[in-house]
Amino acid sequence: MPDVLDPLAELVKRRHDPVVVQTVRSTAAATIAYVVALELSKEPAPLTAPLTALLVVQVTLYATLTRSLRRVEAVVVGVLIAVAFSVLVGLTWWSLCLIILAAQTAGYLTRVGDWVQEVAISAMLVLGVAQVTTYAWDRVLETLIGAGVGMGFNFFLAPPVWVETAGKSIEDLARRMRQLLLHIGEELGSQIAVDRAAARLYEARRLDHDISQVDAALRQAEDSVRLNPRVKEGLLYRVVLRTGLDTLEICTVILRVMSRTLTDLAKARTDEPLFPPDVADALKDLFAHLAAAVESFAVLVTTQISANAEEAESRLSSELVKAHASRDRGADLLLRRVQEHPRQWQLHGALLAEIDRVLDELDMEQRSKRLMEELDRSTREKRERFPFLHKAQRRLRRGRKDGSGAG
Repeated sequence: MPDVLDPLAELVKRRHDPVVVQTVRSTAAATIAYVVALELSKEPAPLTAPLTALLVVQVTLYATLTRSLRRVEAVVVGVLIAVAFSVLVGLTWWSLCLIILAAQTAGYLTRVGDWVQEVAISAMLVLGVAQVTTYAWDRVLETLIGAGVGMGFNFFLAPPVWVETAGKSIEDLARRMRQLLLHIGEELGSQIAVDRAAARLYEARRLDHDISQVDAALRQAEDSVRLNPRVKEGLLYRVVLRTGLDTLEICTVILRVMSRTLTDLAKARTDEPLFPPDVADALKDLFAHLAAAVESFAVLVTTQISANAEEAESRLSSELVKAHASRDRGADLLLRRVQEHPRQWQLHGALLAEIDRVLDELDMEQRSKRLMEELDRSTREKRERFPFLHKAQRRLRRGRKDGSGAG
């Protein structure tokens, strides 16, 4: 008995996992679509309905809606082409060739996206049966049933919002960046082998792969708040997280360049420490504050509770002030050392420039300005894409103001 319950217990533990959610929702939707199709369709086994539901039900409501519309469009286009061909020529090898060519061309012209092949499949299946018209409209009906059940399933049982999952991914990325910055800072006062410095460079390069994974999680979160009745500030969530990830992505690029600078310095100083003790201590302190600032920044952009957000903002501001002070102290020490021993002075300047870029990206005023620009751009694009909706909203707001004024 325990062996039987183990998989169920594991499924319950992973109930927030996107894979588990997708599996359960698509299975339920496909089953319901089949039951409905048995009642409405004349086909003895209307499998097109559960197949459609299985294909269109996604983890997010927005993805389900867009896939449903394109699937229905693809099937209808394919059916219409098949009906036209059945009237004119029937099924032969050359008519099959023509119908596949025509169906795929029509799919591209109607912009059904990934469903181009579905247009050809629907056309071939309809053309291959004896009673073309009956089967054709049964296939359209089953497709509509599957798509309708899929959309209704997500409307009445709203899918989860993946903002928290994306936020955790952003925070995990920031922690890895923090660890790398701390490791780099700890090694600045010691004699570093070239292969060890190169290992830090490879570690920085691996952050690119982490960025792509976080970006995928963020795209899912952005889709999950679109058209979702459980979310009131979907645009704000999307903009805050997206701009936050963009900033961290720029910082990872700078961090990679910084690691390359230190690797080049290690190649030139194989028999001595990278920096003298006083400079190394100042730079170690600077990298510690940079590491804390990166982590605080990630917490700030992923925090939805105002009190915690204020705490994160205060901590970030404090770490940035300390980092700027450490940067100035380290720059003065580096300048004196370069004047005494002007070896690899260009690498010292490059290191300071890269640190300045990270500080600029994490700056609070810079972030506020970027947020406002992105919010304005998103609002403007929405207004240009849906002008009638924008006018209706303006009339509605004007009506509410007039009503409240009259009261």
